[in-house]
Amino acid sequence: MSENDLSRIVFNLALKVHQTLGPGLLESAYEECLFYELRKLGLSVEKQKALPLIV
Repeated sequence: MSENDLSRIVFNLALKVHQTLGPGLLESAYEECLFYELRKLGLSVEKQKALPLIV
C-alpha cells in the first residue's frame, strides 16, 4: 500500500468519524473512534507514539 493510499484511507475515515460524531467533542473521543476504525480495517496503528526531537 502506498503512502497516498494510506493517506486517503486515514482522511476518509477521519471525515466519517467526524460526520458521525459531530463537532464539539474532545480530541480524545475522535482519536479513539479513528483508532477503532483503522484497526477494524486491519491496519497496524499506535496512538500517541513518542517521536524523537532533533534540534
